[in-house]
Amino acid sequence: MSPLASEETSEFSFLAGQARALHVEVPPVRRVSLPLPDGRTLSALRYGDDPVEVTLLHGAGLNAHTWDTTVLALGRPALSIDLAGHGDSSWREDADYTGRTLAADVIEALRIWTDRPQVLVGQSLGGLTAAAVAAHAPELVRDLIVVDITPGVDQSVGPAALREFYRVVDGASRDELVDRAQQFGFGGSRDDTARGVFLNTRVRPDGRVEWKHHFAHIAARLLTAAPSDVASPAATTGILGEHGWSDLGAAAAPIALVRASHGFVSEDAEAEFRTRVPSAQVLHLDGSHNLQETAPTALAEIIRTAVDARP
Repeated sequence: MSPLASEETSEFSFLAGQARALHVEVPPVRRVSLPLPDGRTLSALRYGDDPVEVTLLHGAGLNAHTWDTTVLALGRPALSIDLAGHGDSSWREDADYTGRTLAADVIEALRIWTDRPQVLVGQSLGGLTAAAVAAHAPELVRDLIVVDITPGVDQSVGPAALREFYRVVDGASRDELVDRAQQFGFGGSRDDTARGVFLNTRVRPDGRVEWKHHFAHIAARLLTAAPSDVASPAATTGILGEHGWSDLGAAAAPIALVRASHGFVSEDAEAEFRTRVPSAQVLHLDGSHNLQETAPTALAEIIRTAVDARP
């Protein structure tokens, strides 16, 4: 029976099936939370009992569980953080979900939850956040792996496909949202996408199902606002992009960019990345933007190589 068919489905109900598919064991896993100085709470998943070696940051509109399959394939202690406004972490009243702002929470969490420099992996918005962490708290980051994002990608409200996806923030059922996610190439198999949708939605009092992360609702509002009501996308993109390039340039840790074959990083964006961060490694994987879901085993191998490269 699918976990979705059970009335006792929990956030960990899917792990056993994912582990069986990979022929691995399910590690100990628990949810942890951290009260922040401003009254918000940061939430995360802690995999394994040994000291954490890898910390994972998801993209906009996702949550910590997006990394489940990658972590199972990796087989190492890991921490997967719900960025502010996502998953079980508090929404921000100022709706500021830029990488540098999100990085402050991650830095606080790494100082509490880890005892050694991390292989810090960030996908999409999480990649820009990870770059800011590496730049502003270099003692916490051993290696930086940025997955399918560069500061050259439009950051005003996301790449074109993501902008269109967020025009619809609710549906009559989870199946309807699964159909839409697959239409836009987000997620892997239908079962994988259904799992992601279950973990990333809630049922409203009126019976409709909506994305539970703040980002979707903000993006939808921006997309339907009159042009005069929002900042110039070109100006916003320029500011955030330069922050991202500055953070990558300031990072002391070795950097790798993992580009998806069907993702958001174009050839021009990769070329700009190579020019601006010449010391970085650039790797290619076959998959869509959410490589942690569409190519988890291959991505896990890249992470494992970084973990094993140095003591």
